[in-house]
Amino acid sequence: MGQTDNGQKGIFMIYKIFRQAEWQHLQTSGETRGAPIDLADGYLHFSTAEQAAETAAKHFAGVSGLWLAAVDETRLGAALKWEVSRGGARFPHLYRALKLAEVCWCQPLPLEGGSHRFPVEMA
Repeated sequence: MGQTDNGQKGIFMIYKIFRQAEWQHLQTSGETRGAPIDLADGYLHFSTAEQAAETAAKHFAGVSGLWLAAVDETRLGAALKWEVSRGGARFPHLYRALKLAEVCWCQPLPLEGGSHRFPVEMA
């Protein structure tokens, strides 16, 4: 496999956290432009496996009923940009709608003891 935009080789998963209604909308309509913050910013916010827990803690603290979607970044094309954001880290931003067919898997992101428990598939 070729080199990806983030400098890594092979398949590289990025992750999107959805609220229940947002995930249902994607399943029903087949695509999404994301949550209100995504619409306001003009792109869908994603995280890497290393960034996802901090994203959940910062933007979804105490929120239950979340879903975690995994997407192979190589399937998103030129609309995916890696841009500097929180703490100077590069985050993946998608400048178009995400299609349901691009989601490799999606699982509940349970809230346990005040923090979200991420699936082992992220390792």
